[in-house]
Amino acid sequence: MTDTAGPTDTPTDPGAGTDAAGVLRPPAEQAFADELAALERLDDRPRPPKWRLSPWAVTTYLLGGTLSDGTVVTPKYVGARRLVEVAVASLATDRALLLLGVPGTAKTWVGEHLAAAVSGSSRLVVQGTAGTAEESIRYGWNYARLLADGPSRDALVPSPVMRAMQAGRLVRVEELTRIPADVQDALITILSEKTLPVPELDTEVQAVQGFNVIATANNRDKGVNDLSSALKRRFTTVVLPLPATLSEEADIVRRRVASLGAALRLPADLEHLAEVERVVTVFRELRSGVTADQRTSLKSPSATLSTAEAISVMTNGLALAAHFGDGRVGADDVAAGLVSAVVKDPVQDRIVWQEYLETVVKDRREWSDLYRACRDLDPA
Repeated sequence: MTDTAGPTDTPTDPGAGTDAAGVLRPPAEQAFADELAALERLDDRPRPPKWRLSPWAVTTYLLGGTLSDGTVVTPKYVGARRLVEVAVASLATDRALLLLGVPGTAKTWVGEHLAAAVSGSSRLVVQGTAGTAEESIRYGWNYARLLADGPSRDALVPSPVMRAMQAGRLVRVEELTRIPADVQDALITILSEKTLPVPELDTEVQAVQGFNVIATANNRDKGVNDLSSALKRRFTTVVLPLPATLSEEADIVRRRVASLGAALRLPADLEHLAEVERVVTVFRELRSGVTADQRTSLKSPSATLSTAEAISVMTNGLALAAHFGDGRVGADDVAAGLVSAVVKDPVQDRIVWQEYLETVVKDRREWSDLYRACRDLDPA
């Protein structure tokens, strides 16, 4: 997609100009190109420097709505509007944004769509792992040129962060707390001084307007590589919660499963996804440790049982129904995915699951088919 608000895509922008046809999951700026173009065309509000859309339009892109010309913008995130407004407002200042939450609360999804709406590109990404090196944050070297010619600009290999600084774009840092603490600290000067020193060349890279950082972190990783207080101070932290109600979570799952089913060309009846509410109910009850009517206390498994996992269970069920059934998702189609999602520890989680089946699922008459399907998978 052509970037009409920010800098023109260059060869250092991976995937620039590629055709989305046939791609399993195109980046947000390609998948929702029509919506972004409509918002850009109708957006008459003030835009921060280098932003493709105004903060209002970015928020509308995330939360959905109907534009003045009748264009329907689909919601990318279902949740409190104020959370999104705080996140967008932070990016419009010089403070970086940290999206925090348990697994499956759409942190990466929100970060990708924010980058697509603000910068026109979501593909400047640092993927945090235990093996992420400082070069991923700062810069590396082409060692063949380095050995041949010594330190030079041609030998320098810019990181996604450096490229974002030079182009005035957003860069995403995924799973920040998975990155070793000493590598995390390479962000401090970048975020506070908006510069990246290159002492080998006796120079520095200065960030141009439009540059900022969106980081994500899993709050279940607390204690893995905690952020230093100096780094925390440079972020506005927005906690993305799990959906507040059953209907809200079921709606999210239904929307995503329908979208994935269409993308994967699964020939199933997407109008009949009655199993969604049951799967979401199971997840919410086991997650909270109590049944929906608050009458029965439950043990919780080690699994996160996030909304993202519910989407995976339903998508797998959709595939089973499409290829091995009548196209209508039923209890037999979701049972295997449900058991797989809950039972991560073959000993402790299996006990939790069996107790839930016998004390809750079995007693719900309308769930008798689900009980039988799950018991058939593990009749012991």
